Amino acid sequence: MTATPSTPSQRRNALVAVAFATLIQVVAQLLIKEGTGQLPPEATLTQNLVGMFTILPLFVGFACYGLFTVIMVLALRHAELSMTFPILALSYVGVAAGAVVFRGEQMNAMKVAGIAVIVAGVAILGLSDKSLRDQRQ
Repeated sequence: MTATPSTPSQRRNALVAVAFATLIQVVAQLLIKEGTGQLPPEATLTQNLVGMFTILPLFVGFACYGLFTVIMVLALRHAELSMTFPILALSYVGVAAGAVVFRGEQMNAMKVAGIAVIVAGVAILGLSDKSLRDQRQ
């Protein structure tokens, strides 16, 4: 079974959807981290499971992951994996920035270097995709 080729417009829209999904994933991770802090330190498995449905940040974080998954399923119909997953890698950048801004976590030189490598990698992959498109034309 061969898939129908996607149009440039469909591919562009899919990449925009992946970027939006990446933002949702960042929000989900930050909410889940916030919610885990509300779990009792010595909670049993049952208490942890109940907490996952009753602690609002945890529940909303899980719901965001569900929305993220739905968007990704729809986007992957038209976007290449070689472009979508580098965009998803930007969630590491968003989570690190969110942790500093919203959680007061510290940023150090190694974290900044890691973020720079991720951003550079995404940029290089984006440029390589553009050069492939130029070669096809």
